[in-house]
Amino acid sequence: MKMRDAEEKLFRPEEISAMILGKMKETAEAFLGKEIRDVVITVPAYFNDAQRQTTKHAGTIAGLNVVRLINEPTAAAIAYGLDNKGGKKNILVYDLGGGTFDVSILTIDDGIFELRATCGDTHLGGEDFDRNVMDYFIELIRKKHHRDISEDNKALGKLRRECERAKRILSSGYEVRVQIKSLSDGGEFSELLTRAKFEELNMELFEKTLRPVRCAMQDAGLKTSNIDEIVLVGVGTRIPKIQQLLKDLFDGKEPNKGINPDEAVAYGAAIQSGILSGVGGKQTEDIVLLDVTPLSLGVRAGVDHRMVKIIKRNTVIPMRKSKTFTTLEDYQTSIKCEVYQGESEFSKDCHLLGWFDIDGILPAPKGEPEILVTFNIDANGILQVTAQDKKTKKSASIVINLKGGLRQEELERMVEEAKQFNMKSKTSELEKLADKIDSHGKESIESAMDKAFEWFDENPNANKDEYEKKMMEVEVIWTHFVKKAKGP
Repeated sequence: MKMRDAEEKLFRPEEISAMILGKMKETAEAFLGKEIRDVVITVPAYFNDAQRQTTKHAGTIAGLNVVRLINEPTAAAIAYGLDNKGGKKNILVYDLGGGTFDVSILTIDDGIFELRATCGDTHLGGEDFDRNVMDYFIELIRKKHHRDISEDNKALGKLRRECERAKRILSSGYEVRVQIKSLSDGGEFSELLTRAKFEELNMELFEKTLRPVRCAMQDAGLKTSNIDEIVLVGVGTRIPKIQQLLKDLFDGKEPNKGINPDEAVAYGAAIQSGILSGVGGKQTEDIVLLDVTPLSLGVRAGVDHRMVKIIKRNTVIPMRKSKTFTTLEDYQTSIKCEVYQGESEFSKDCHLLGWFDIDGILPAPKGEPEILVTFNIDANGILQVTAQDKKTKKSASIVINLKGGLRQEELERMVEEAKQFNMKSKTSELEKLADKIDSHGKESIESAMDKAFEWFDENPNANKDEYEKKMMEVEVIWTHFVKKAKGP
């Protein structure tokens, strides 16, 4: 096979996520035996608008139509609630994954899932527990063996894997030996780690997870005695100390262990897919999902630059809400509308989502013009903001695409690059099957791929239809000979 010259390339987060989604797409298609186009993707409940937009873009780059984004705790509650429809219940979902943490409170009543409140931390998870254990061993190695491995990436990689393994074992056992045959400079490392020591190293983080629990409870207006079930989601919830802290907080109530914490989110997303596609059957036909926005949304206003909240956090979505503003200067004909997300009183302490100018305001003394600002959030939690002068009817709007988001032309470029990447993956698969493909097949596929690569290089500004046509030409030839090689 001919190999193209090696090249160095920087990838944006959207493209990395797209590669993962693309691999999942391939795996699902191989299992189902048919093409997958429409998907439901789960995201941490505390994802802001930028992170949700990025996730949708990743799906697009991977060749998927993202029908709905659904909060992970909500998906877990759906998985739980599908088999537990007996009466009204308040469910607290404690979702502790590898890198994010969310708490959500839902009320389930006769098939209606209402998300009452959500709170969390997008920078807290199992990786932080591993990091604390690693720091402990790095310092231990420095003291006992007089070696500093803090800058040795290879040694750190080995230690990280062992710490992750130790964490899993300590979820069911009381001690584990952390052992690496060749950690650094050929030296062997072997130390005993007890569950008690693991808990001591991470107790501050364990207790930190209870703050969002209390926050969500307060926002939902509920007491601990009002919670009927505690549903655990994510690998971090297997840690016994975390389960005990939750049990103590809720007056001895045992967390629900009826659903697999590793599968609950995916199960719930599959149910939501069944609802949206109409193939869920009788089990899902009565389910209604009411989701909320995790953070307050508003605009900067006044000479003191306050954050005026138009949609408060934990408001049920989809949602449309408006508020009237005015000018700060005499005969002002334009206004800069800055959109923020957050809970602080002043805009400087909140997260700037984006901005736009509305021009054509009728000149008048300050305070007289009336500018109607409307916030519209769709079912995916993605926001559109519109401002209109009530007198002139002049208006401007923006679909929020935060700093770091993608412009449409960037998105289309990445889609095409992903297709080329997929073609290179096919080349790799073809090499594995080389012995089973006859010479005629090899020549036909190689020729088609070489021509396609040359065409891509020579036509960087071609439109989407032209790219898809060129890809289809290769796809037809590739599919024919590869299927023939794989056999029945």
